[in-house]
Amino acid sequence: MTGFDRRELLLTALAGSSSMLLPGCSQTNAGFTGELLSPSLDVGHRIRDGDLPEPAVTNWQESGVVIVGGGISGLAAAWRLHHAGVDNFTLLELETVIGGTSRCGQSRVSGYPWGAHYVPVPRADNRALWRLLDEMGVAAQNAQGVYSAHEHILCREPHERLFVQGHWAEGLYPHSVATDEDLRQWTSFQERIAHWIDWRDARGTPAFTIPLAGCSADEAVIGLDEVSMGDWMRREGWDSVPLFWWVDYCCRDDYGLTIEQTSAWAGLFYFASRRENSNSVSPGVLTWPEGNGRIVRHLSRVLGSRVNTGQAVLSIQQSDDQTGRVRIVVLDRETKQVRGIRAQQVIFAAPQFLARYLILNRPAGRVADSDQFQYGAWVGANVHLSDRPQEPDFPLSWDNVIHDSPSLGYVVATHQQGIDHGPTVWTWYLPLCDDQPSDARRKLLDLTWEHWAEIVITDLERAHPDARDLVTRVDVMRWGHAMIQARPGFIWSRSRQRAATAEGAIHFAGTDLSGIALMEEAFYHGIRAAEEVLTVRDALFSSFL
Repeated sequence: MTGFDRRELLLTALAGSSSMLLPGCSQTNAGFTGELLSPSLDVGHRIRDGDLPEPAVTNWQESGVVIVGGGISGLAAAWRLHHAGVDNFTLLELETVIGGTSRCGQSRVSGYPWGAHYVPVPRADNRALWRLLDEMGVAAQNAQGVYSAHEHILCREPHERLFVQGHWAEGLYPHSVATDEDLRQWTSFQERIAHWIDWRDARGTPAFTIPLAGCSADEAVIGLDEVSMGDWMRREGWDSVPLFWWVDYCCRDDYGLTIEQTSAWAGLFYFASRRENSNSVSPGVLTWPEGNGRIVRHLSRVLGSRVNTGQAVLSIQQSDDQTGRVRIVVLDRETKQVRGIRAQQVIFAAPQFLARYLILNRPAGRVADSDQFQYGAWVGANVHLSDRPQEPDFPLSWDNVIHDSPSLGYVVATHQQGIDHGPTVWTWYLPLCDDQPSDARRKLLDLTWEHWAEIVITDLERAHPDARDLVTRVDVMRWGHAMIQARPGFIWSRSRQRAATAEGAIHFAGTDLSGIALMEEAFYHGIRAAEEVLTVRDALFSSFL
């Protein structure tokens, strides 16, 4: 396949053209191998289709709390119960690997992420997250009780670079193509962001903070959720192409949506939520070679045998008798045995799109609320290279972005280890920003490994013409429901807010309950849901929040 053919394949594939599926398009004549991976589809389709067997009468057991879902929110809920001294709980995870989109992989070269790969340094008031980081041994308090992260966990320099007009340059704003007018608009945009960082309502509540539950509900703020980020920027008088590209990249990076698809509230949240005031510097980034998989591994070690993988929850039903117990039917994916659990409480830490299939006899209004949640499809690829490509310009960084690409570029797993020569692993990301999420998921599943490997390598060749000769392996992960989409009108909708409230003995966690897919939001909802359960159980505890 010629270089031109490969470029055409990439462009048509990412544009959604059916021509990418024609025979002969996927002839990758390369000396590398790899796998095509995805979260489990067979069990999910079985549940969707209503194939719900019942356990034998003798195959039921009792539990205090059952946590459904082993992503960050489920693990955080379990961690909070553990610290409250509640040990009569079990966590059930469908996959054989814990962590959800924060899972990680390992090779002889390095650990590497499959999804979430960093956590910005938290604000001082995020007590629960600082407590976790302290427990992990990556943060500590000074004599005044103020936390700070250990230096070796902060992302080392160089942090980020952009490939534009044939050269790599530091940072992600395309300065090399910016005119004086572009730079004026860039400054104007930064001034407007500073306004929102410092904005407070009549109660002193900030417009934007993390977790989202601490944000102001003032009409002046939540009205921003009704328009797209692109429309809001045009309303502010900006039309700079470099500025729009940069903000569009940020929206695709955090939300899997274009600037025209992202709520303006979410767009401003991206820029304004992490700083205490406009005079403070942007926080550093905490990262590890395996990304947020390091957090998952820590939580898994703390929780031990209470974490059970390969357990497909088939149904959840509130009892109509006086016991008030919740009936959970579970399929062991390895043994194929079906068992039942009667629990006093359930923490549903799975995405809301699964709630309509798993929770039986839900009120119609709650089903309708869950139906408002839309999820974006993503592709992640871990690319093993035998050596580094030639780098004549700004050196290889942790985050590497290609200006004219639909992808988000790649992060370097070995960067944080200080290994700047020899074999490495690059984690490449692509959000599928179709207007209809179902179209994106169809595209995601239609392509073969050969297609995706060719797309990945061709994209890298934009900036690294010699990349193909250095690649030894390309593993591709397909995420059909990777992250909640922060489209206009959703974040401050009643549907999103109601979805977080308990239904009887079923409590809800999950990052999608914030409308924004951040580790901090998932962690918050896990802690919140666990403390709801502690309250119902009349446990004595001091809140972590």
